[in-house]
Amino acid sequence: MKFGDLLSLALRNLFRRKTRTVLTVLGVIIGTSSILVMMSLGLGMSRQTRQLYESAGSMKTITVYSFNQKGNETEITDDTIKQLKQLAHVDDVSPQLDASVTAKCGPYEGYLSLTGVSQHFLKELPLKSGTLPPANTDTLSLLYGNHFQDNFYKVSKNSSANFGGGNGGDVHIDPLKDTIFYIFPEGYKPAPKNNSSDSGTSGGGASAAAAPASVATETSDKPQKKYILDTAGILDGGSSGYNSYSYSIYCDIDTLKNFLKQRYRKYLVPEPKLNKKGKPVDYYVYSQAYVFVDDMNHVSEVQKKIAELGYQADSNMEWLEQSKQFTGMVQAVLGGIGAVSLLVAAIGIINTMMMSIYERTREIGVMKVLGCEMTNIRDLFLVESGFIGLMGGIIGTVLSLLISLLINFLAAQGGNEQLSVFYQNAEGGSISYIPPWLALFAIVFAIFIGAAAGYLPAKRAMRLSPLAAMRNE
Repeated sequence: MKFGDLLSLALRNLFRRKTRTVLTVLGVIIGTSSILVMMSLGLGMSRQTRQLYESAGSMKTITVYSFNQKGNETEITDDTIKQLKQLAHVDDVSPQLDASVTAKCGPYEGYLSLTGVSQHFLKELPLKSGTLPPANTDTLSLLYGNHFQDNFYKVSKNSSANFGGGNGGDVHIDPLKDTIFYIFPEGYKPAPKNNSSDSGTSGGGASAAAAPASVATETSDKPQKKYILDTAGILDGGSSGYNSYSYSIYCDIDTLKNFLKQRYRKYLVPEPKLNKKGKPVDYYVYSQAYVFVDDMNHVSEVQKKIAELGYQADSNMEWLEQSKQFTGMVQAVLGGIGAVSLLVAAIGIINTMMMSIYERTREIGVMKVLGCEMTNIRDLFLVESGFIGLMGGIIGTVLSLLISLLINFLAAQGGNEQLSVFYQNAEGGSISYIPPWLALFAIVFAIFIGAAAGYLPAKRAMRLSPLAAMRNE
């Protein structure tokens, strides 16, 4: 018997009892859609988690801090940068140099930090408009986060300071149009040497005492020098409008060094690190560094080597691996819940096939008497049960896609507060996510479940005695 004959006969038998077939298919639809929707929520959570970490920075970047795992301070210097660059699988290393400034723009004022990084780091940033700051020039150009104005407040004598444009404040600054004045600290000043002599005693001599050195602030009587710095561009905040770059102001580190060296001369920066003798060091000390790895698969290996050098380091890849364990467990639980429905559907298919055998016992006997092969009888029932799985799988998958769209729509519209918050903080993704491979897998799995559920009834049909079947009324 050809497969076309089996399929035609199977369809005729299924639609002979339409109500029972429809109810059995309905069970498969519910089972398929349940397991698909449940797994889509787990996959959506995993996908959103990954996108959130990617929006916070590259998955191939390791952040190195200026302290070790015990919390003790460790210096990051140019020698440290050279040492990190020599590690295997490291493409580049960018130190970070920070410079605190006071910024004024019309009635607004803010205390900011200019972050100097390498061109490699700048190219990793999501640019919304403008260009990147040029490398190693005499003109300092700034790259603004899309919410940098939240660091400002409106100066008012009659009211308290109101920070930010996004937290209930009324700060409106466009760095591409508005003029922003930057005031740098007066910088390090060595302590004056006070000489005192005691002339009232015969052995009196001069004695010198040095007061501790300090970093002067802008409290002197002379007018503060204001700088107008170029605007290179503005960073993109992503679909949620916020990321780890939103509140920062970046610039090229070599250009920042040139600018600060012109102002602070031999002290390099406004607040130089002091050695054990209380004297400022003559080299740069960085707040942190960024290590760029050649491949995501090597991030953990490089991070371990950095820890062995005595530095605290972390990466988005590290947090992603930890979140994968959690989301994997959630997917297993959700998939298990949906699988229960599919198991019930499989039991329904078994019941339908067994009832079909009892009703068609005489027909099976006639087929055997006419010389029909045993495998054809088995295949007939397997095709019937498999076709039930196919219909239920296709309809269940389509229904799952519609439910997934509805969940994402409600979340985007704020139908559920928790889901809406998660949706808005994700990079344009979906809470429920059904990839093509999962939809195809669901249909194939439903066919397999249907065929597997029909195997035992098919074996029973093969074992029926032809004579007993012919005598059955």
